[in-house]
Amino acid sequence: MVTVPRLVVAAPASGAGKTTVATGIMAALAARGLRVSPHKVGPDYIDPGYHALATGRPGRNLDAFLTGDGLVAPLFAHGARGADVAVVEGVMGLFDGRGSTGEASTAHVAKLLDAPVLLVVDASSQSSSVAALVHGFATYDPSVRVAAVVLNRVGSARHEQILREALASAGVPVAGALPRDAGVHVPSRHLGLVPARERETQARRAVAALGELVERHCDLGLILRVASAAPPLAAVPWSAGDALASVSASGWVSGSGSAARAGRPVVAVAAGAAFTFAYAETAELLEAAGADVAHVDPLTDERLPEGTRGLVLGGGFPEVHAADLSANAPLRAEVARLAARGLPVWAECAGLLYLARSLDGAPMCGVLPADARMTGRLTLGYREAARPDGSAVRAHEFHRTACSPAAGAPPSYGPAYTLEGGRREGFVRGGVHASYLHVHWAGAPRLARDLVEAAA
Repeated sequence: MVTVPRLVVAAPASGAGKTTVATGIMAALAARGLRVSPHKVGPDYIDPGYHALATGRPGRNLDAFLTGDGLVAPLFAHGARGADVAVVEGVMGLFDGRGSTGEASTAHVAKLLDAPVLLVVDASSQSSSVAALVHGFATYDPSVRVAAVVLNRVGSARHEQILREALASAGVPVAGALPRDAGVHVPSRHLGLVPARERETQARRAVAALGELVERHCDLGLILRVASAAPPLAAVPWSAGDALASVSASGWVSGSGSAARAGRPVVAVAAGAAFTFAYAETAELLEAAGADVAHVDPLTDERLPEGTRGLVLGGGFPEVHAADLSANAPLRAEVARLAARGLPVWAECAGLLYLARSLDGAPMCGVLPADARMTGRLTLGYREAARPDGSAVRAHEFHRTACSPAAGAPPSYGPAYTLEGGRREGFVRGGVHASYLHVHWAGAPRLARDLVEAAA
């Protein structure tokens, strides 16, 4: 049983201020000396970076689609070990899920965690109508407990008084009211907030300011009482070792079978400002599978870590850093040599772009027979896909770039996936597996075992 106090920060719609409130609560509670466990609903990689700055612990994602219902509570329990309180930031509107369903919605995850909900309402363009809005969300699904409200973007003391008087009839207490012009700004660009890793000094200041904002304008005592009202959660904490014990190695991309172990191979994982998208469980699974994980920054490191026999290139913003990535010719050549040796290279989205011949005209690693460029079109959504060996994978796609061609074709490269509807995606040959799809490896632990076996 998991007894950690917990709450889910949700909103009626995107843009209401969930990240502001959730990160501010995390920072304020941490400033009081509490050990705060940060979590994010869905596949977002950027918000967890700010959560980590606020708490000093890895920001962890909870995604009922990518990992399945059954792993949400165990992954939560794994991340919340030793914590005094856990704060889970939701995604989109409270009941918005996959397509027209509630699957993987904030409400879905709140129910799986048996956690109360703190509803963040953008009050900037309403007064008494806020009571109807909150009443509707509080009663729409009786199994979702909307326990308190934080009013965001409140215009004045008089505006706050009107809102509080209106909400007195809704039966949901007000846990805080944040002013409209709080003086805290986190810049955004084409895929959301600018990652904290790209602006660490400014990000730390912004997170501290959010904590002070919440300390001044929210009732942290009430918020802690809401979190403490969460009942014991029947869940066994997730373990990378246990996850790997439940699967067998089946060979890397080529399906050639596992290799004999020769010590602990070094698997390099891309990091730095251009590669900020990563789930914490990926490195944990690689280590549990027998690898020594080392990080490499393709912007600054001219060599792969000593003894590297496998490479994971996750997501990020290479399009923002294309010129600097291209200028690091020594590392690009090392990556190309590693791939040419047939050693395992797993590349997702940013990694796909880095392995291409070029990105917006700047030379990249030249591993893949493809060129990439920025576009004005957002490609976004969950995906169900099949790998070349027929195994099923659940993934997420999120980018504004395009590759030409979009998928490999024999004899040079085959497609990495076949998606619903028959669309082919990505490139696979030998040890290289590259595509736009992001996979949460906790939902597919065999990938870690396969990669480490191939590296060994």
